[in-house]
Amino acid sequence: MSSVSPERNSPFTVDDEARRLERIRPNLERRALICRFTREFFQNQGFHEVETPVRVPVVAPELQIVPLESEGWYLSTSPELYMKRLLAAGYDRLFQVSRCFRKGERGRWHNPEFTLLEWYRAGADYLQMVRDTQDLVLAVTRKLGMGPVITYRNRKIDLTPPWPSVTVRGAFLSAAGWDPVTELDPLRFDTDLVTKVLPAFDPYRPTVLLDYPAAMASLACLKSNEPLIAERAEVFIGGLELANAYSELTDAAEQTCRFQAEIKQIEQERGRKTEMPWPFLQALTRLPACGGIALGMDRLMMLLCDADSIDQVVAFTVDTA
Repeated sequence: MSSVSPERNSPFTVDDEARRLERIRPNLERRALICRFTREFFQNQGFHEVETPVRVPVVAPELQIVPLESEGWYLSTSPELYMKRLLAAGYDRLFQVSRCFRKGERGRWHNPEFTLLEWYRAGADYLQMVRDTQDLVLAVTRKLGMGPVITYRNRKIDLTPPWPSVTVRGAFLSAAGWDPVTELDPLRFDTDLVTKVLPAFDPYRPTVLLDYPAAMASLACLKSNEPLIAERAEVFIGGLELANAYSELTDAAEQTCRFQAEIKQIEQERGRKTEMPWPFLQALTRLPACGGIALGMDRLMMLLCDADSIDQVVAFTVDTA
């Protein structure tokens, strides 16, 4: 005989939950359509859909991302390392819609468990990945019957390509009065990005922020003629940070050095022991020139459902599970 305990941490009653789920049902139905149309877009482009592990022995060392532990392993923070291992094995066009996990990320735009869309193209760069994003978003809105102009939070946003772009250097000089490429200050960068740079973007158009400082390259390569700049881009629409694109770094020695520096910083500032992802680094020696991008599907859902919070496009969050 089984029993269900009436005790739970949630402040909501069963009736509250039923009303909440009924209220967001149109968004959840649209979410299913968006996922279907997304897969159709990539299949029509000749991409191969893949699945990679959700529970992994090691994640990419990144100071700002804290993984959730699972019996000595981790829940995946991103499928990136595994997808690049597939690229190194000869796959040339890959995409994946995956569940990812990041500890402590909870807010209007965040949930510790979230859905990430990643895709990679051999022989491409970060600008191609941005063009893919334009094509994907327009293909989905077209199938939803929305057209190139959508309404998000009482604003008409024109998605007609090409999307306006600005370099990090240009955006910060204009809105904040300093150049983070030559005088990087991570705390000041994050603060000014949110309080000065993003508010200066045209609210009625998407904006692509290009060419990040080399110190913020992560897994992106640097410009061959401008080593202070990384070939990295981020896409913003309606105030939402939607996607992050790289011309992927293929130099295993350079990536190892970056990871070593990141691991040292994580241990010093977070007191957390972090391991080197050696299988990925070994595969990196065979990785072709390629572009990659990660797009937050929950934020795409927010945009196309005119939702103010991730809670309105996800059936169960950490607070309602």
